[in-house]
Amino acid sequence: MQHSMISTMLAAVSLRDLALVQAVQRAGSFNSAARAMHISPSGLSHQVQKVEQALGAPLFERGGRRVVPTAGGQRLLAHIDTLLDAAEHLQQLARAGAVAFGGELRLGVPASLGPYLLPHLIAPFPQHFPGARLGLSEGKPKGLLRRLQEAELDAVLAPVAPALSGIAMRPLFFEPWELMLRADHPLAGRRQIALTQLDPSTATLMAESHADVGQGHVQDVSLESLAALTTLRGGYALVPALAHERLASMPGIVLARIKGQAPGREIALYWRESSPWQADVLRFAALLARLAQQRPCLQLISTKA
Repeated sequence: MQHSMISTMLAAVSLRDLALVQAVQRAGSFNSAARAMHISPSGLSHQVQKVEQALGAPLFERGGRRVVPTAGGQRLLAHIDTLLDAAEHLQQLARAGAVAFGGELRLGVPASLGPYLLPHLIAPFPQHFPGARLGLSEGKPKGLLRRLQEAELDAVLAPVAPALSGIAMRPLFFEPWELMLRADHPLAGRRQIALTQLDPSTATLMAESHADVGQGHVQDVSLESLAALTTLRGGYALVPALAHERLASMPGIVLARIKGQAPGREIALYWRESSPWQADVLRFAALLARLAQQRPCLQLISTKA
């Protein structure tokens, strides 16, 4: 019966009451705490007594010039501090809910795309999503999509893949392949080269572009390493158009456009269908589409709203 009465009394104690108790502990004085908390000293004393009665134990010794915690009060005050810290953290989390993506977008991007697209995203992201951070993870598309399914990422930019359970997808843009050749290749220096002019068996390819040629040496390496292999072996490689500026500055290789209908990859944005940030993700997709429009080498994929 007594336990029920104490529980009822504790239920009547508010966070404000506990904050008043904490203020007395920190100030060491009812008068100072009352001024800091904008309450009368008598009102503060009444609220502290309310908490003490609810807990069934005195928190402070009031006899001297300075209010000090009792031995038992010190232990209880430590728990009150913990409770108020937890309440503040809860409030911060609730406020973060008003910020896009809950405060952070955890974005996964393949290494063959991220270094060439993300520099154009860094500046406009905080302008469109104030208060939100952009957290980046690089990896292989399959691994990134698996992490998305496991809720380790909020969204993934990757080539279009077969439908995944629980994953939504919006195509964004088509990125054509370009040709990368060793500087002494017989066709080096031409601005456009048809694939039919090349021997497919001399190609050094990323796994993503392998299906476009069907032959050649498939390498699971970065574009920089692919350039080094092309310099070593000769022949040619297919590389994404967004990487043109960086690859063109590397010694020993030259770049050329593919004559005619160039093969390439469609890039899409993926996210979980259960994500609470659906509206934010769609706004992010719209931002990416606008950025793609500003890159002459990319072809925007139109989608119905």
